[in-house]
Amino acid sequence: MEILRIVVTGGVGAGKTSFIRTISEIETVDTDRKATDEIALLKEKTTVALDFGRLTIAPNQSLHLYGTPGQMRFDFMWDILIQKAHAYILLIDAHRPEQVRYGRKILQFMKHRVKIPYLIGLTHTDCPDAWQIEDVALALGLSEESTKPPMMSVNATESASVKESLIALVEEFARYYQYFTE
Repeated sequence: MEILRIVVTGGVGAGKTSFIRTISEIETVDTDRKATDEIALLKEKTTVALDFGRLTIAPNQSLHLYGTPGQMRFDFMWDILIQKAHAYILLIDAHRPEQVRYGRKILQFMKHRVKIPYLIGLTHTDCPDAWQIEDVALALGLSEESTKPPMMSVNATESASVKESLIALVEEFARYYQYFTE
C-alpha cells in the first residue's frame, strides 16, 4: 500500500477538522476538547493534538490526512506531524484578517521545517469582507509567480471542494517530485 501523508494546517476556525471529516472514508480520529480560553468565543471545542482521516484514491494508494491544532501553544504537534508529511494544505479563514497574519506565521514555521509541496486554501470566502486570493498572496509574501504555490477557495464542508483541493495538491506533489527526479 502506497500512502501519501498530507497535513492540513491553519489557524483556529479555518476548517481543518471539517475538511478531514468531509472527505474521510473512515470515522475520523479527533482530539477535540472543550475550549477554555479565548477560543471559546469562536467555538465550543478545539483540537488539542491532531485529527486523522483516510481516503483511498486507487487500489493500492491512499491519502492519510493529519489535521494540526490551530493554536500556537500546540506547535510541537505541527513539528511532529510535518516531519513525516509528503505535502500540506494551509487553510486560511479569508474573512478574518488576523488569521491571514497568523497563516503567515504558520507558513514560515512549515517552510523552516520542511521543503515539500503545499497548497493554500482560503475558507469562508463567501463571508462579507473576505479577502481575495491575490490580497492573501501579498499578505503571505507570495507575490512571485514562479514560487507561488497553488491557491484556491475551499469549502471545508463540501466534498467536491475538498476533493478539488486534494487533487490540486496531489498534482503539485507529482510536479514537484518529477522536477527533482529528472
